[in-house]
Amino acid sequence: MKNLILSAFVIAATTVSCGTVQSIVQNTVPYTTNVLVSSGVPGNQEISVTSSATSFAQYVGAGTSMVQDIRISSAKATATNLSTNGELGIFKSIKVYLSGNNTGEILVAQRTDIGSNIGNTLNLDPDTSKILDQIVKSGSVKARVAYVLKNTATNDTNLTISMRFSSIPASNQ
Repeated sequence: MKNLILSAFVIAATTVSCGTVQSIVQNTVPYTTNVLVSSGVPGNQEISVTSSATSFAQYVGAGTSMVQDIRISSAKATATNLSTNGELGIFKSIKVYLSGNNTGEILVAQRTDIGSNIGNTLNLDPDTSKILDQIVKSGSVKARVAYVLKNTATNDTNLTISMRFSSIPASNQ
């Protein structure tokens, strides 16, 4: 009887732990990049800033071979300014591209025709149709933020792009 109860407990614990690992793998993974828009940056001209990302493997533990179908699930831009309230209305457009070692660049999120009184937070339009496995698994992910201002910047503004990625557990083939 003790063996039966112990066996049932071990099976239940194994099932719960496997479900937990699968849940972690399926959850979204955050990534944030920061861009400084300096005072004096001209308007009506595309400006690009590139930054390196941390390894996706940090978030899934054992490595990126555990996941597949990695896609951007959401993207948000937030502006902050030390001298005034950050205002995204200074931007005409914001585009976010991702690339990796020996991969091409892919547009993953964007927003064009940004309103003048939009506030300091704006959801970008993510392209959830793009599978980013090759980029994320390349070992070195880079984010390039390309923006166009409506007019020349009069204050320094920090632009933070927050992205979340989703994936599914890799199939055993």
